[in-house]
Amino acid sequence: EESVFLGSAAERGDWAVEVEAALARIRRAAARRKPLALLGTAFSFVHLLDLMVEGDLAVQLAPGSRVMETGGYKGRSRALSRPELHLLIAERLGVLRTHILSEYGMSELSSQAYDGVIGSTDLVSGCPDRRSAGAPPATPRFQFPPWARTRVVSAETGREVADGQTGLVRVFDLANVYSIMAIQTEDLAIRRGEGFELIGRAARAEPRGCSLMATATV
Repeated sequence: EESVFLGSAAERGDWAVEVEAALARIRRAAARRKPLALLGTAFSFVHLLDLMVEGDLAVQLAPGSRVMETGGYKGRSRALSRPELHLLIAERLGVLRTHILSEYGMSELSSQAYDGVIGSTDLVSGCPDRRSAGAPPATPRFQFPPWARTRVVSAETGREVADGQTGLVRVFDLANVYSIMAIQTEDLAIRRGEGFELIGRAARAEPRGCSLMATATV
C-alpha cells in the first residue's frame, strides 16, 4: 500500500518523473529509516539527481534499500555512462553501488534481463558489502530467465559471435505468446557466455524503447 507511481504524461504522450514528489518520498523514507526500493529509467534518475546536485542535497537511505535503473536516455536528459550514473546515485541517495541493479528489456518482449552481479551472498543476506560505497562493482552482465535466450550476432553475417566479441543483441522469448518469438535489436553487446555485457545503441540506430514512454518509482 506504500507503493507509488510518480510520473505525469506530457503533451506528446511520453512520461516525465515528478522529481519534487519523488524527492519528498525519498527523504521521508530516509528520515523513517525504512528501506526503499526505487525503480526508474536512467534519464529519470538524471533529472532527479540533477535537482539534488543543484540544491546540494543528499540523503542516506536505510540499509536494505535497493535501486533499479533501466538504461537509455533517448535525448531526454544528458547522457551518463552507467558507472557515472551509479556513482552519482550512491553519492546522493546513500545506496551502495553494489546495491544498484540494472535491467534490460523492451516493450516488444514479455521477459526482462537483469544484472546478476547484485545476487552475491552479501547482498542477498542484507549484510553490509565488504567493499566501500565508492568501490566500483563488477561490470553488469545481463541474463534472461530460462525461457528466453540471447544471441549476440554479427551485423555483417547474422551469425553468433564468439565469446568476448561484440555484436547485436537478438532475443528469443517463449513468453511472447501470440506475438513475435524473436526480436533483432540494434543494441550492441559483448557476448559473455550465456549472458551479455551491454554497450549501447549501434551508431545511427533509431532511438527506441519503453524509456521514451514510462518511468516509475516505488
